[in-house]
Amino acid sequence: MRFRNVVFVVLCAALQVSALPLASATAYARQSQLTPMQRIEVMRSRLDTMRRTLNSAIAGLNAKDKAQAGADDPRARLAGLEKEVGSVLSEVNDVRGKQERADRYDTSVLDKLEQAVADLDTRTQAAMRETASDRRTAPAAAAASKKDKKKPGFFGRILGRGGDDKYDELIGTVAPGRDRQLFEDATKEARKDNYETARSLYGVVINTYADSPFLPLAKLAIADTFYLEGTTAALIQAGQAYQDWVTFFPTHPLADDVMLKMAEVEMRRMGLPDREMGPARKAEQRLKAFFQQFPKSSLTPDAEIKLVEVQENLAMHNMLVGNHYYEKYYRQAATNLKGAQGRYREIVEKYPRFSHMAEVLFRLGTTYMEEEEPDEATKYFQQLVRFHPNSEFAEKAKERLATIGAQVPDPDPSRADEPEPEGPGFFGGLMREITGVVPKTVNKDGVIISRNSKGSDIIEAVINNGGTLPDNYNTLPVNRTAPARNVAPLPPAGAAKPAAGDAKKEFTAQPTQPGGPRSGSDPAKPAATQPTQPATPPPAGSAAKP
Repeated sequence: MRFRNVVFVVLCAALQVSALPLASATAYARQSQLTPMQRIEVMRSRLDTMRRTLNSAIAGLNAKDKAQAGADDPRARLAGLEKEVGSVLSEVNDVRGKQERADRYDTSVLDKLEQAVADLDTRTQAAMRETASDRRTAPAAAAASKKDKKKPGFFGRILGRGGDDKYDELIGTVAPGRDRQLFEDATKEARKDNYETARSLYGVVINTYADSPFLPLAKLAIADTFYLEGTTAALIQAGQAYQDWVTFFPTHPLADDVMLKMAEVEMRRMGLPDREMGPARKAEQRLKAFFQQFPKSSLTPDAEIKLVEVQENLAMHNMLVGNHYYEKYYRQAATNLKGAQGRYREIVEKYPRFSHMAEVLFRLGTTYMEEEEPDEATKYFQQLVRFHPNSEFAEKAKERLATIGAQVPDPDPSRADEPEPEGPGFFGGLMREITGVVPKTVNKDGVIISRNSKGSDIIEAVINNGGTLPDNYNTLPVNRTAPARNVAPLPPAGAAKPAAGDAKKEFTAQPTQPGGPRSGSDPAKPAATQPTQPATPPPAGSAAKP
């Protein structure tokens, strides 16, 4: 068993090393969707972390005499990398200044800088691993000499020159048990909101102690620090870090938590439906991937609520665009209603839980009446009357059906006493426009680090358990955010009237143990319950009522 664990650790380390260039390239390819300033801030954050890590590592090494120093001098190698990092950071800051001043510049320089940052990141991690033995054998005189050195001033610390002296030796030298100490100190810094310092310390665990049991969760903790930081640039990096972690550890017990957190990253960036919809679309993709890969996760009910909220935003965006084409036609500024029809029909087909479905059905039916397609109009008017009998559009739909000469259906029994969802009201809508915030159920805690845990979150249990998840980790208290919308079972508003005798389909979430498919705390073992076939999206009847 011990031999198997050793082999697994070596393989994991090899996988990480070989996958780093690809992971970095993939991460930067995804940044093409970001604004120039967002891309710049991501690069600055990565470079700052690299610079702090390199300076702390250099501080733990003795300088060789010039006669003895050669190309293989680890101190010279790290110093050379630090100089390169500083040079690229200067270029990034120069572009940032132009962006802030709205000066013209060739935006292709961002692609080149991102590639340079990715290359530096890969080389820095490799150098930290390859100089670990030199730092392990560094004489104690190096630490003693630091006591006589003048501490860097305020501006020196900001520039990453010297950093926090209390961590220089811890980072600069390598010794048994240091990985645990680094992990603990990084966690303390994260709890104090010192995220840059925390990431530097976690990074040393990853890059220096390849066989450390803390390595997988150190990578996850770095992603959590970005998520806890919560700025736009930090959230972008959190999403990339969570994605890379799932790629490295797909069968880890926390894999489903991480995938759900990836969706929450995009939901936190999600704005009003009349603004950029990229984050909302990506959140929907993340949630659907979660359902496909972890259909039996105990987090499924929480994910269903989030999917309803994200799709509400996407549906409202389509409705606003459809209304624009609809009103344009009636102002005689357009010759047909195809644009409005396409948007309304997409809502009916993709977002059956939309809170304004009654209005969408009425307008969609009206467009078909205008185009003299009574059969299509009848289908949507009947659907409105049947599934939204208490809507303000129900009586209007009955009048249209009478005009067409079509049958007016009876309301669905389950909807007879169901009130239509109410909007936020005038002041509520005004506040949304001012703040740009939409209702969403998002937990701002990380996967393993909580904002106000006081030592009761998963990372504390990991420290106490020597770097691995304890057997009872799934009983640890988890703070769940209350739904941003009322949750009530509601039958799906199908596009076609169900035949008589059709049974109403209900969905019942089967509770399982928290986390992904269980195979013990050892990610080396294959998960016997890992899903191998795609799963259908969750039925609408199990989600929250918009």
